[in-house]
Amino acid sequence: MKSNKALWSALAGGLLLTPGLLLADNHDTDAVIERLVDEVFVNSTLTREEKIAELEWFAEAAEPFRGMEINTVAEGLTTHVYERDVLAEAFSELTGIDITHNIIGEGDVVDTMQTQMQSGRNIYDGFINDSDAIGTHIRYGVTVNLSEAMENEWADYTLPTLDLDDFIGLQYTTGPDGSVYQLPAQQFANLYWFRLDWFTDPDLMAQFEELYGYELGVPTNWTAYEEIAEFFTDHVQEIDGERVYGHMDYGRRDPSLGWRFHDSWLSMAGMGSPGVPFGNPVDDWGIRVDENSNPVGASVSRGGATNSPASVFAMTKAVDWLEAYAPPEAAGMTFGEAGPVPAEGNIAQQIFWYTAFTADMVDPSVAVTDDEGNPLWRMAPSPVGPYWEDGMKVGYQDVGSWTFFESTPEDRRTAAWLFAQFTVAKTTSLEKTIAGLTPIRESDIFSDQMTEMAPKLAGLVEFYRSPNESWWTPSSTNVPDYPRLAPLWWQNLAPVMSREVTPKEGLDNLAAAIDRTMERLARADVFDTYAPVLNDERDPEYWLSQPGSPKARLENEMPQGTTMPYDEMMEEWMSAGQR
Repeated sequence: MKSNKALWSALAGGLLLTPGLLLADNHDTDAVIERLVDEVFVNSTLTREEKIAELEWFAEAAEPFRGMEINTVAEGLTTHVYERDVLAEAFSELTGIDITHNIIGEGDVVDTMQTQMQSGRNIYDGFINDSDAIGTHIRYGVTVNLSEAMENEWADYTLPTLDLDDFIGLQYTTGPDGSVYQLPAQQFANLYWFRLDWFTDPDLMAQFEELYGYELGVPTNWTAYEEIAEFFTDHVQEIDGERVYGHMDYGRRDPSLGWRFHDSWLSMAGMGSPGVPFGNPVDDWGIRVDENSNPVGASVSRGGATNSPASVFAMTKAVDWLEAYAPPEAAGMTFGEAGPVPAEGNIAQQIFWYTAFTADMVDPSVAVTDDEGNPLWRMAPSPVGPYWEDGMKVGYQDVGSWTFFESTPEDRRTAAWLFAQFTVAKTTSLEKTIAGLTPIRESDIFSDQMTEMAPKLAGLVEFYRSPNESWWTPSSTNVPDYPRLAPLWWQNLAPVMSREVTPKEGLDNLAAAIDRTMERLARADVFDTYAPVLNDERDPEYWLSQPGSPKARLENEMPQGTTMPYDEMMEEWMSAGQR
């Protein structure tokens, strides 16, 4: 049988392997490959011969692990359900490795990952874990360094055509040392969502301009967003006999409330520092790092910005808008409950809307599509707050990524690594993108299939084809322990949303809790590298008077509202060229 290294050379050199070259004596495998290529993975940026070559590589590489039972885990997104229902079955049939791809809640994924990291007990052989945990993975020394593994233990088990340069989110899973720690499996951004049909209605446009003195269009700052929210909620009130609202959000005391704010509400207002992917030295959590990537504090008194004036402004707007402009029931909703609401047809706009909901919003049966199934809504870049400045990230992008731990026996994690690559290989990735609309590869985004789908996807394809997409980024390497720090957000900010405490009080409590936790972790000496080294506390005015973040309070936090017609905005969005 041909060696994996020889096959690597053949593939990397552009040689197409003819069907059955490697598996000439295995007619059943040949039949499986033919069926998968012709019936399951029809849409691909590869030719038929290239798809066959990739699948043959997987079949041979998996030979040492045939008969093993492997358990992997991901959260409940459409993309991951496709991996479970289609890709796991196909991989098992192709390789003889029995894959159980478990789907559990996002919080459960984080908790289980933390348990495996702390206990050293193997619970799952591979995790799809958000890249938000990259700061955790680079510090604890228990996560497999993929760059090193691909050169060593996985040298013979890394797909020659994996093509890391084709992944649009790899920068988010890369540590300060340049090593890749996670492999992206899906990604989606939070963008602005609005009813194009309402925003282009001549009567509504005239009424808005008479009231506010400028055109109804896509808001480019938070003032315009607020005035549009007020317009639809208080002035329009009803469309086609239905009560309408100018804003949608959620506020229930629940772990998902934390995602609302650390992903990345404060940075949208302009709290952090310029620089992508994460903002340097202050990130979208408000955590400051020194020149060696050591966290030095979240509180303004330590040079952080979690409780800075920009953050207080952002939280104030979150509370006020939810109460004044969203449906009354929104305050009692979680992320999952609030997500489908715009599809019901009575929401005019949402400043913070996840593109993961795209597939559900283009279903012809929902109220926000026309009789032919065309979307009546569009997505666009979110407006930025008054503290935002050029060069800063604009919003959040979730990048669910394959992650492996040293606690998993080597044979099991290698088998799981093969399955991970199968879920992102060019043979399979475009079909997965079409199913879940969470693209990871540049080649898929620019495929003919996505071009054909674009008119039905309301701006999703245009967003990912624009070079500006890179300004939407996940949580940063500044966050030293995501599982421990993330719960602090909802625990301290839920009382703000219910008006039990003021935004300033809640953020002061949050910043202090983050600093205490980082200080405790530093004393425990749990990190291999990039450990917190907190700055001494000093008068916050010292830091607020320094250039950059944290920023002093602006005298005018609500400047003149500004908007842009959707077509003009998208033309400008795309004019910077393609990747």
